[in-house]
Formats: sequence, C-alpha cells, structure tokens
Amino acid sequence: MIDHKPTFCRICEPLCGMVATVEDGRLVSLRPDKDHPLSAGFACQKGIAFTEVVNDPDRVTTPLRRRAGDGSFEPVSWDEALDDIAGRLSDIHRRHGSGAVGWYMGNPAAFSYSHVMGAMTFIKGIGRHSHFFTSSSQDTSSRLLASQFLYGTPMSVPIPDLMRTDLLVLMGANPVVSHGSFLTAPRIKDRMHDVVKRGGRVVVVDPRRSETAAQFEWMGIVPDSDAYLLLSLLSVMFAEALVDPATVARQADGVQWLATHCEPFAPERTEQHTGIAPETVRALARDLVATPRAAIYGRLGTCVGRNGTLTTYLIDAVNLVAGNLDRPGGSVFSTLGISGQRWGIKAMGWSMRRAYRRKRSRIGGFGPVVGAEPAALMAKEIATPGARQIKAMFVAAGNPVLSVPNGDELEGALETLDLMVGLDLYVNETTAHCDYVLPVTTMYERDDFALTFQQFQATPFRQATEAVIAPRGEARTEWEIVDDLTARMATRTPAFAALGVLRKALGAFGVRLTPRPLADGMIRLSDGGDRFGLRRGGLTFARLSRDHPHGVVVSPHIRTPVLDEVVVYPHGRVQLVHDDIAAEIAAMVRRQPPADYPMRMIGMREPRSENSWMHNSPLLMRGERTNRALMHLDDAAARRIADGDMIEVSSAHGKIALPVSLTADIVAGTIAIPHGWGHKGTGGWRVANKAGGVNVNQLMSSDPDDVEALAGMSWLTGVPVQVGQL
Repeated sequence: MIDHKPTFCRICEPLCGMVATVEDGRLVSLRPDKDHPLSAGFACQKGIAFTEVVNDPDRVTTPLRRRAGDGSFEPVSWDEALDDIAGRLSDIHRRHGSGAVGWYMGNPAAFSYSHVMGAMTFIKGIGRHSHFFTSSSQDTSSRLLASQFLYGTPMSVPIPDLMRTDLLVLMGANPVVSHGSFLTAPRIKDRMHDVVKRGGRVVVVDPRRSETAAQFEWMGIVPDSDAYLLLSLLSVMFAEALVDPATVARQADGVQWLATHCEPFAPERTEQHTGIAPETVRALARDLVATPRAAIYGRLGTCVGRNGTLTTYLIDAVNLVAGNLDRPGGSVFSTLGISGQRWGIKAMGWSMRRAYRRKRSRIGGFGPVVGAEPAALMAKEIATPGARQIKAMFVAAGNPVLSVPNGDELEGALETLDLMVGLDLYVNETTAHCDYVLPVTTMYERDDFALTFQQFQATPFRQATEAVIAPRGEARTEWEIVDDLTARMATRTPAFAALGVLRKALGAFGVRLTPRPLADGMIRLSDGGDRFGLRRGGLTFARLSRDHPHGVVVSPHIRTPVLDEVVVYPHGRVQLVHDDIAAEIAAMVRRQPPADYPMRMIGMREPRSENSWMHNSPLLMRGERTNRALMHLDDAAARRIADGDMIEVSSAHGKIALPVSLTADIVAGTIAIPHGWGHKGTGGWRVANKAGGVNVNQLMSSDPDDVEALAGMSWLTGVPVQVGQL
C-alpha cells in the first residue's frame, strides 16, 4: 500500500511543506508540497535527501552500550539501559547534588516540541544547580540577550517585514543558503527578489560575496567590524539631523545617551576598521531614514564575533532611530495574539533578567542567557574540580566536539565523566565517548508543531503534523526517554515527585503524560485558534493535522504597532541605556589586533551541509565533496599559494591543514572555512568518516577571556590567523 502524506520539513527554519511517500509503512521518498500556502512546491536538496537519514543503515535504532575494553558499542534493551543510567545518575545526584549533572541540547532540538519539553523537564527537575548548555551560544545567545537589554525579555525578537519592505539590509546573513534564521520565511530567495521587483533594494553586508550577495548588492566589510559600521550609521543619522530625537523618544528612553556614545564614530574614523568608504556609509544612513519601509537584519555573522551582543543591540538601535522599528515594512515583532501574552513574557523577562544579574557560571562568571551557560566552557566545567563539577553529562541532538571551540579539550574532558549518555540518530564524534547512546526518532516519526518558531514568521502561519511513519527499530522521542528515565530514578526532587503524581493520575485513566496538550493550548489560544471552544471552527492541533494538512495562513501581514505588548518595561518603552553596552564599546575601541596573525578567518555555510549532522547522506555528499577554504587571489599570490594547494591555517590556539580555492569574491585579508567538518573515524557514520575534513573550531579559544563578554558566545568569526603553504 502506498500513501502520500502532507507534512513539513524541520531541518531549518522555513519549515517547508513536504509530501512523504510511504509504502507499506516505510518512507520511500520526499517531495516538495506544491499545495503548501507559503513554500508552494519548494524544498532544498537537504529536505529531499532526508529519506536517506531516516533509512540510513548507520543510524542508531536500538540502545547501545559502550564496551569497557575497546570502546565499541553493543546493543542492549531499553530496560537494561535505563535501569543502569537511572541507578548511576541517582547515585551521582545523591553524592554530589544537582550541580554534578549537565545537559547539552543541539540545534535540531529546537525543531521538536517533544525534545524541548523533555530537556527542560529533566534539567529543571534534577535541581537548580544543574548545568544546561545549548547550541545557542554558538549562534543565537547574543541576539536573545540584546532583546533582554532593549525590551526586557529575550522572547521579543524583531524580524524584517519581508513582505512589505523596500530596503532590506542583510548583515552576516546568507539566506539563499541558510533559508533564514530567526526568520521563518519559505522561499526567502523569491521574497527578496520580490523586494527588487517592486522597486526596492537588497543590500548584503558581508566579508564574502556569498550566494546571497551575488544576487543582490554586495557591500564588502572587514570581518567582525559590524559594530563600527552600525555606530557610524547612527553617528551620521544624529550628526546630520536626519532624525528628530523627540520622535525617536516616543518609543524609547535614552536617545541622547545613545547619540553621545555614537558621536565619536564618524564614517571617516571607522573606515580603517570596516574598509567601507565614508560616502558609502553616509548614503546608506540617509537611505535607511528616507525609505519609508526599510529594515536591517543581522544573523549568525553578527552574533559570533567579539562583540555579538553589542552588534545585535546596534542593529535594533539603527532600526529604531531610522524610524523603522515596529512599523509596516520595517523591523517588526510577530506576536501570537494570545490574550494576556504581555503578562506572561513580562514574568518570564523579569525572571531571566534576575537570573542574568544574580546567577553566574562556575567558570568565567557568565550570566545565563535563557537559562543556558556558555558551551565553550563545557570542557572546563567537567575538568575543573570543586563544587558543581560535572560528573554526569547528557548530549542530545548535538555534536559539540565539532561545534564548540577547542574540540580536543572537550574530547579529553568527556572521557573523565562518571556517566555520559547520548540521545541521537548517530554515533558521532561526541557520542562516541558515551556510556550509552539512545536511539531517537527523526522528524517524520513523531507528531510536531513548530513551537519555537511561531514568533519568527514573516507571514503568520500554523501547521501541525502527525507522524507519517512509525519509529524505526526501537527509537523513541526525547520526551518518552526523559519520562521513562525520571520514573526509574531513586532521586525524588520536588519537580520529579510532582511529575510522578501527574503521571500516575493520568495513568489511572489510561492516558500517558505527554507535552502535546501544551502545543495544542498554544494553537488554541493564538491567532486563528478555537479559544478552547469559544471560537467555532477555530484551530486545534488535531484540526490542523486532520483538516489542514498543508497548513493555514492566519494573517497576510504581521500586525503593528505592538511595542506595548512585546516590551515589558514600563509603558512599553525600549530601554537604550545599559552600562554593559557602554563597556563593550569601550573594550572594542581599546582592542588591538595581534600583529603575528594578520588575516581574519570567517565561517561559511554550504548548501549541502547542515552543521555536521547531514554528512552521512550519499545524495548530499555526491561528487566527492571535500572540505575547502576560500581565499582572495591577492592574499594567495603574496604567499605563493595556487588554487587547490594544501595550506596551513594557524591561530594563537591551534592549527589545521586543508585545500584552498582562490576567488576575488572575498574581502582581501579574509579566509573563509566551512564548519561542521572534521569527521575522523571515532563515530559510526561511514560516509561522514570517509569525507573527513578538518574541524575549523580547533582554531578557536575556549579561554573565558576569549568568550564574548556579555552573552558567553563562542568567538567563531573574525578570528586572527596566519596562512601559509604546506
């Protein structure tokens, strides 16, 4: 029997509509859903190739236990695995307390409400001294903290009003390849071309003429100098009286404070840092103010430098001062339309601001961002003796050995743990060090609603899906694993005890405890929802998946103005004055580049990679793909390097060797190296191991002094390096 089931992809943020072809219960192919209201028949090659991930012979489909002798893995039953894990974890908790337990949650977790709820239930339930790490400190924490400073809550994140803007400035973003980040907009390349078709402009500020920059206007910039450019834009706006401070003050407090701090950064003074001519900066500043519908949007490249939080704060400040914040066609806030939503985010914002001020990481003294510590310091949290030293570590949907700075240090630390458990599809470079690797479902083997991304939608939209196939082998969702594990633990924290009572009460009625009612409640209460029966015909999880399998557009445009709903400070006013921001500006100005490392390394995305975890798909790895660096022709000529040569790239913290491709489409003095490579045979994925490559994060520092000061972000771009021929 063959079925064609509408669903949606959850590899990256567009959440493109897909149709799964299922034959006798087995997924045999995926194709783009032409009836999806937004993606309308588009899906990238990663989405189409995901059938290979579901059916991968290297995939973990039964619980695995590592043998003590040779480090290989053997299958065990779920009962054997969970009983042993629960017993050992309970003993660690009894002897050392909750501070001895850590959890790392990787990027794919954000695309599963079951995973997020499971991880949060575990880490909050085990005790308040536990350690929680996520991939956010490799990509998003600085964005969230900037929102916490400006709006009082990390949950209020502005996005460009893509459907209505006439001037879109992209900084550190390559959406033609990434398909958008902190921005859910299927067919984003087409939407950007729509801007141009209606007479507008798309300007891409990037050290590399990326795949996006090649299709629009490219403004080359020296790596990790975005903050200087933004300060100079603000300097021009204030100095030339392009804006009325009184008008800006209707939305924000501290406008004059901001103007004072921007004054020293005239374009003539910042050119030495950015490489951008003063007249170009002045023209862009004037255009941002004069264009009624304009927005600056920054992403990964603006978040992972030395000043990620400052840069993100300044992006929003430019949008605000130019009159483009919370305005149609500008930088806007996609709300859910839940009655009383402001009070919920106000309470959450207060709690997170309080935690950031009062709670500090054991290593480096960093405040938590959305409850998470800097992942760059995870190895030191494991290796450093004392109170709260990590003894038991869970790693779910992540490969931090390849994604955090100084992966060799982390590998060494992982081997010292008393207990390490992986929840993953593969035995990868990180989970190879685990005592147990537990098999988890893929996106097509579970029901889902994209809880995390509802507030980043350029077009407000709802879609839910049931599982299209049964889990392969013995795979379970992360929620099911956590629920079963905590039920077996001898540790009875108040949260776990309450969970047990609820589990037992529901069990009396033959109902299993799951987080699905929470997802259903969000759908019911948000725009388009049935308000728990008060709105006849409104949306529910079941109604979406049953009656609207292709999804529903709930509004053609994002609603504005909404500052009074998304800003939790008094009177809905943006707060510009922050001593931490002033200190970051001062630190940036004092910092001098090391003379021994004259070039700057940046990262880059590849169309057929998703970080490290899709390198085992033969379709995506076809053509003997190799890991290569990109370097400017002039830099290569000065070093007598030819196209295809093996080069050595060294920093103050490490060195790597890889082949290089030469190009004119990169700012001189810059070398670009993709991340996510460095498979070296320690994992169980054969295609990835054959591809190999090098781990660019071996060039990065895990020293607390080299972690971004405010959000604890890993410093991954603009890293000083030396390049030579091997």
